Amino acid sequence: MNWKLQADKWLSYRWLDKELKKKLLEIEQNPKILEDCFYKNLEFGTGGIRGELGPGTNRMNIYTVRKAAKGLADYISQKGENAKQRGLVIAYDCRHKSKEFAMEVAKTVGKQGIRIYFFREMSPTPELSFAVRFLNASAGVVITASHNPPEYNGFKVYGEDGGQITTSSAEQITSYINMIQDELQISVMDEMILIDQGLLKYIGPDLDIAYLEKLTTIKLNPKVAKSTGTNLKIVFSPLHGTAQKLVSAGLKKFGFNNITIVKEQEHPDPEFTTVKLPNPEEHEAFEMAIKYGKQINADILMATDPDADRLGVAAKSESGEYAILTGNQMGALMLHYVLTQKKEKGILPKNAVVIKTIVTSEIGKAIADDFAVKTVDTLTGFKYIGEKIKEFEKSKELTFQFGYEESYGYLIGDFVRDKDAIQAAVFAAEVAAFYKAKGMTLFDGLHELYEKYGFYLETLKSLTLKGKEGTEKIADILKLFRENCPANIAGNALTGVEDYQSGEYINLVTGEKESVHLPKANVIKFYLADGSWFAIRPSGTEPKIKFYFSVVGLSKNHSEKRLKMLENGVLGIVEKFLKE
Repeated sequence: MNWKLQADKWLSYRWLDKELKKKLLEIEQNPKILEDCFYKNLEFGTGGIRGELGPGTNRMNIYTVRKAAKGLADYISQKGENAKQRGLVIAYDCRHKSKEFAMEVAKTVGKQGIRIYFFREMSPTPELSFAVRFLNASAGVVITASHNPPEYNGFKVYGEDGGQITTSSAEQITSYINMIQDELQISVMDEMILIDQGLLKYIGPDLDIAYLEKLTTIKLNPKVAKSTGTNLKIVFSPLHGTAQKLVSAGLKKFGFNNITIVKEQEHPDPEFTTVKLPNPEEHEAFEMAIKYGKQINADILMATDPDADRLGVAAKSESGEYAILTGNQMGALMLHYVLTQKKEKGILPKNAVVIKTIVTSEIGKAIADDFAVKTVDTLTGFKYIGEKIKEFEKSKELTFQFGYEESYGYLIGDFVRDKDAIQAAVFAAEVAAFYKAKGMTLFDGLHELYEKYGFYLETLKSLTLKGKEGTEKIADILKLFRENCPANIAGNALTGVEDYQSGEYINLVTGEKESVHLPKANVIKFYLADGSWFAIRPSGTEPKIKFYFSVVGLSKNHSEKRLKMLENGVLGIVEKFLKE
């Protein structure tokens, strides 16, 4: 792709959006930045597109959004008139340009005679997933960049089952996008004409009511909320995002009325002014919630990311200070609670299944095994959990009970087919109330699980490498570990490697090979002699390479030492490589 020709084409386009034209003229004299804006097209991945805002084919703007929307419209249209009439649901979050981009999608898709359901107000991503199913639509789009920095936005696509689109669907949409010769020439229809022709319908409060009614179906122990709900002190922060309305309503519906909202982070703010990153995985994002917690002696602190699909939870640890539970830890607590409550009530199916990802802690499998429940692993990304739910729903082979991933994504009720922080928030409150009734904190409950199943500890380390050069370095690091990984890490022998790109597991002790029955993905997972493992994968949405580490030991101290040695061993290899 000749980026100079592309840049010239945009600069000379007579009707170029004025704001984009101004920014383009500002960066025209900086060849490096200009090249990064145009050296490639924003790639339509397994979920859609995501990137920095700005002019160019490698940025999020009205033209790249229209291009993605046109590809999606062509994909829906080829399915026939029924698919067009069932329509597309469109939602958006609080980010810069989100509502504008959402309307550009509507105007582009509506041009092809496809019915549109448009959220009147900014809404959480899981509500979009619910809406697609509730309205029996053909597909859904949410304009969001989830927990990315303020300069990002994205276009995320959902299938008719409410789950993120399958790899096959993504490939078909990509093929239609690739047929588009010029993103600047895509025609759109005026919003008022769409309304006059009956193609655009706005979604109002009725959908909130329907979602909240379904939310009550995940309640497992009403007695807990009745006895402890008023006493359980909850601090909640939506981190300037979309979750405040539904999380507050959901908690009250569950019987939890002692809720304190972090006022400084209550209202939507595209700059996420009070945090460096609007990501509950980042400990810094909890600073204000912790201050509130100390003031009222709260039992549980919760925070959601801007589009409300991730939930972070903090509670008092052994030291009496608030500590943030990892996704693996909160997932283990939720999972154990689900299985315990259902078993006690006699409603745990014989063909029950728990679904987690390949980089999620193995404590989940240990818990499920204890209840004679099957565990199924998927690739990283909640879309794969959604696909498995659909598969089991159709085959009746297994019955879904709980799905989660280490990156703060949980799903309890399958009326949503993506991770759902609203479900997770009300359910986490119920779990906390359960332990409070026993005179315990969440950390006390977690310690019980560790004593029973082993001290599993995990960490995630990310390395950000931006731009074209960064992309090349990420590829080189993956190549290094594929082709030249040492026989041991910090004195711990490697015993096996799973390469999800080649679809092969190699036993490094015997040399035997097995097929890995998962879709192809650029991920490598290494197993070590002491039961530890680490995995490496490039982020699908950010210029990062991620390193996942997991150990299990006899005690907390034992596991912490193992984890530190594993981290230092792997990252030391990477650091040395980057310096060469």
